[in-house]
Amino acid sequence: MALSTVGVIFSHINDHNLPEIANRRTMASVPFGGRYRLIDFALSNMVNSGVTTVGIVVKNNYQSLIDHLGSGKEWDLARKDGGIILLPPYSDETEAPYTTRLEALMGITGFLTHRSEEYVVLTDCDGVAHMDISDIVRFHEEKKADITMVYHEEAETGSSYYMTLIPDETGRVKALAINPRISGKVNLYINVMVMSREFLINTIQDAVTRGFSSFGKDILTKNVDTLRIFGYRHEGYYASVACLKDYYARNMELLDKKVRDELFGARDIYTKVRDSAPTRYLSGATATNSLISDGCVIEGSVENSILFRGVKVGKGSVVKDSIIMQDTVIGNNVSLECVITDKNAFIRDGRRLSGCEEQPYFVPKGRML
Repeated sequence: MALSTVGVIFSHINDHNLPEIANRRTMASVPFGGRYRLIDFALSNMVNSGVTTVGIVVKNNYQSLIDHLGSGKEWDLARKDGGIILLPPYSDETEAPYTTRLEALMGITGFLTHRSEEYVVLTDCDGVAHMDISDIVRFHEEKKADITMVYHEEAETGSSYYMTLIPDETGRVKALAINPRISGKVNLYINVMVMSREFLINTIQDAVTRGFSSFGKDILTKNVDTLRIFGYRHEGYYASVACLKDYYARNMELLDKKVRDELFGARDIYTKVRDSAPTRYLSGATATNSLISDGCVIEGSVENSILFRGVKVGKGSVVKDSIIMQDTVIGNNVSLECVITDKNAFIRDGRRLSGCEEQPYFVPKGRML
């Protein structure tokens, strides 16, 4: 049964956190885990929870996102009514693209007004988690909340902009802080929020009349005492992708079977299907503790690494603790350790590239080294 909730995904809000990979694509279309894009997790959580209309707010560099989403059939969102709806970066009143989350919401007021669902779930694409949206909506209803913010207990975040919250014993948020200078674990808001559609529209319209520019500063933190803001604690696995170090670490965590089972075991994570031949392991090839997608050709050694579709590893080459994106070609007698290559990179014979967990060596898209 469809949930009376419309989804809104911000594809661009956190691009600045991962400039190495998101400078030529949206955060939503950043490759992850061998065969997925970051948006797959947000979309799959919505679809698995019965959300059948999802508006995706775009801004620029979204061609790869359009190519990935297609008609939406992989997520069962190829529908006459609803499904995936791309929302432009500007409203009918202005041709200037948005610069803040609040401006983006102002630009999609028409979309929200023409929907009939009772609730709206807003989410970004900088987090990876298995999440039941219907549970959050039920919590929101039970608490008679104005806004429900999803949080996760985290030790640290690499993001340049983040928000923490402190709920009381009932879950009501009694304090919000933006970029607090504190140490230890915090209740990190993970950019998933639920509210009624009418409440959101009224909030946006009020923000316009008051000349507000920031959803976090002008609406949330200034009204924490007057609005019924509740925190919903996400107990399961959550991976924040807030910088290149995070991106590397969160991909590497997928080599742990417990993490894979928690993230992929309960419900499917859907993605674009690409019909490729199975991976070929030629004479002398070895592979240990790695995720290797279809269409690869392995002649060398792969250890503790993630290989996306169509990667070629030449004879005598060693790929260790690395993330190799789609259609990258690694020549013969190459040594890679703690390396991230973007799509279509070419590593010539005999090259030796090495980084570390704190600072992996990054090879840009299409680069030859």
